[in-house]
Amino acid sequence: MENNRKIVCYIAESLDGYIATEDDSLDWLFKIDGEGDAGYAEFMETIDTVVMGRRTYDWVMEFENGEYPYEGIKTYVYTHTPPQASPENVEFTDMDIPVFAEKLKSSPGKNIWVIGGSKLLAGFLEAGLIDEFIISIAPVTIGSGIPLFQKSLLTTEFKLRDVKRYGEFAQLHYELK
Repeated sequence: MENNRKIVCYIAESLDGYIATEDDSLDWLFKIDGEGDAGYAEFMETIDTVVMGRRTYDWVMEFENGEYPYEGIKTYVYTHTPPQASPENVEFTDMDIPVFAEKLKSSPGKNIWVIGGSKLLAGFLEAGLIDEFIISIAPVTIGSGIPLFQKSLLTTEFKLRDVKRYGEFAQLHYELK
C-alpha cells in the first residue's frame, strides 16, 4: 500500500512577507481580527507529525509558559544543540533533510507539518520536499523581520487549491504542481 503523507507548511505571514519581527515577536499577528481559529483545528486533524527549528521551538515553549502545546503529536526539532530536558514526543535532530523527510514519508501516518522557521523551510524547499502551503496573510506590513522565504535561485511551481477568508486574514492553499 502506497503511503500518501504530505509535507505541509501551515503558517501566517505579514502582507510584506514576514513571519516574525527580527526579535521573534508575533505581537503584530495577534492584533489582527480573525474569524474562529482560521481552520487551525481542521488542519490539525490532518497531521500527526510536527517539524520545527530550534528557534521556533524555544519561542513556542516561552509563549506557552513551558507547556508543550502539541501533546501527543510526534515532534522533531532541528538543532545542533538540544536542551537538557524536553517534553515527551519531542526529538531533536540535525539529520540531513532529504534523508529525514524520506524516513517520515515512508512510514505510515498523517501529513507532516513544517511549522518554521524560514531557514528550516528553505532546506525543505531546496530539496523539493514541500507538497503544500497553507498561508494566512495578515493585513499588516512590519517592514523587516524574518521572511517566510529565504533568498533562493530555486523556482518551484505551485497550483492554487483554495482561497478562504477568516475575518481580516486571507488564507491561500497551494499544492505542488
